[in-house]
Order: sequence, then C-alpha cells, then structure tokens
Amino acid sequence: MTDDATTRGEPGGGDGRVRVAVGSWVDEELCRLIEESEPRAEVLRRQDLYRPMRFPADHGGDPAFERSERQQREFEELVDSADVLYGIPDTDPAQLRRTVRANPRLRWVQTMAAGGGAQLKAAGLDREELDRVVVTTSAGIHGEPLAEFALFGVLAGAKGLPRLERDRAERNWPQRRWLMSQLSEMTVLILGMGGIGRAAAAKFSALGARVWGASRSGRPAEHVEAMVPLEDLARVAGEVDALVVTLPGTESTEGLVGAELLGALRPGAVLVNVGRGTVVDEPALVRALEAGSVGFAALDVTAREPLPQDSPLWNHPQVLISPHNAALSEHEPRRITELFIENLRAFIDGGRLRNVVDTVEFY
Repeated sequence: MTDDATTRGEPGGGDGRVRVAVGSWVDEELCRLIEESEPRAEVLRRQDLYRPMRFPADHGGDPAFERSERQQREFEELVDSADVLYGIPDTDPAQLRRTVRANPRLRWVQTMAAGGGAQLKAAGLDREELDRVVVTTSAGIHGEPLAEFALFGVLAGAKGLPRLERDRAERNWPQRRWLMSQLSEMTVLILGMGGIGRAAAAKFSALGARVWGASRSGRPAEHVEAMVPLEDLARVAGEVDALVVTLPGTESTEGLVGAELLGALRPGAVLVNVGRGTVVDEPALVRALEAGSVGFAALDVTAREPLPQDSPLWNHPQVLISPHNAALSEHEPRRITELFIENLRAFIDGGRLRNVVDTVEFY
C-alpha cells in the first residue's frame, strides 16, 4: 500500500459540492458527522436500501436482505451519481466493477476493510479504470486491537495456556512444577511493519521484549531494535522466540512463512498471525507443530475462511483459533468515518490521501 497520493476533487453536484454516496450500511449519526465535518460534500444515502448489519463491523450486511427490482435500480442510481463512494457497494467486488463502468465521474472509493486491496483486485478493473479511480482502505484503524491479540497470543504460548487448560479440564495438579517463558526475556520478530506491526512493537517493547522487525522497505521503526531483511528471515529465525505476522495477502506474501522459516525457528517458538491467512503455509505449520519447531500458534486468520471443518488446525492441542474476530471494536465505525473525513478534506483540497491501494501488488 502506498502511503499517500495526491488528487483533487472536482465538485459534481448542482450546488458545487462533491457528491459522496454511501455504498453500504453506515449509521445515520455517522453520515451526519461527515456532513457536519465537511460542508463541501453532499452525502447521498438511502438507509432502506442497505443490507442491515447483523453484528459490529458486518459491512457486508445480512445476506438474507433482498431488494426489489425497483430498489436495486434506485440503489444503482444512487451510487452511479457520485464523485466519491464511501464503502464498496454491498462490499461486492462485482458491484464495484459495475459502478466504476457505469459512472465515469467516479474518482475515489474508500473501503471499509483494511484489506480493500483484495476487493479491488477481485473487481478485475482494467488499467484505465485503475488509473481513473483511486481506492483507499481503512488500514491502521485496527492496529491497536490486533496488536493486543498479538500480545495475547505470544503470552498464551509463553505461559503454556494449552497445558493449563488441559490440567484444569482434568482437575490435575501436577506434582512437578514447570517453567514458563518470560516475555521480558524473549525476542519477538514482527513480520510486517505497517500500522499493526508498529502498534505491536510498542506493546512488546513496553513489556521488555527484544523486538525485531521485517518489512519490504526495511525502514527503521520506533521500538524496534533491528530490522531484518526479508531474505535473511530463515538465517536469523533460530534466535527468535516468537514470530508475529501482520502482512497483507498478496502474490508476493503468499506462503512466505513456509517450511524453511518455520523449521528454522528456535524450538518451541510461538507463531501469531493477525495479518492474512495466506501468508502462512498451513500444511507446513502443522508439520512444524508436530516437529516442535513451533510450540504454539495463535491464528486470527486462516488461508480459507471459514476454516474448513477437516483442517487439522481445529483439533491441534497447541493451536488457538480466533474466527477473524480480533480486530473488532465498538468504536470501529466511527474511526473509519473519521479517517474518511480526513481523506475527504484532502480529496477536495487536492491534498494527499492516506492508505491508497497499490494497483500492482493490490495492498
């Protein structure tokens, strides 16, 4: 993902204001916040046309909701009249493609998802369309909750959570006490130094861990003692007690955490994935768990979601599964809206937009 990009909004409404269409459910209070914060924008929405949310951050909405032919036509007319989309229509890449092609005035789309690059790629837009319409994501909004889950995962492994749970279930008080690892004595390697990685580095550092980082850019980061080149990951893995994955899912990151890297980790190392499931080679992870090079894995994401019923990860005693749930917060909708307002001002003023999707790597 590029850090930013410069663009200028050209007022498209009859009153000279930029027309913003809401593409999926956004609470009316937040729609009014956009209007109040940026009076140069006209916010178009029809709450009766959106799929209602079933739970927090359910941006796709209830799949059981169906529009009549008339309602679908009205929904498409709404999004096709805008200069800007706040949310991909129905969070559906096919609807994004349809809208871009039906609406030549569309200039910018803000996705609700941090991983909006995958949605853009799935839309299958051609190069002219990708150059015409800037797409930005909500990256960074979920940094704090995911960093907390990363901390929780490493601590769960360090303190032997599976063993404690088994002993509790069996009402077993071991005759011999056993050693737990101390976070302040561990080396934690964070793979991916975006918003999640930086937030995680701050938390691990605050508790005394030695923090290393790795990213494509290799730029130094606060709270990170050393940056490891990606090509050297397997070489230094033997010095690492925990590996935290925060990378997006792209062609270049698919299977990056594979047999070589997992097998090179210090025996009993902890693996936490709060990035994208495709980054970790899951069959290789199962083998590493059996071999002992990985002692515990906490996964908030998996390569296929939902995780298939026949996956050996479900029943593995040293694996903790979270159903892509760790990023959720009751404050998420407002935080995304505040990010959108910041970008909207920049769009109108010809400033720099945050979280612009790279249309080659799609992240």
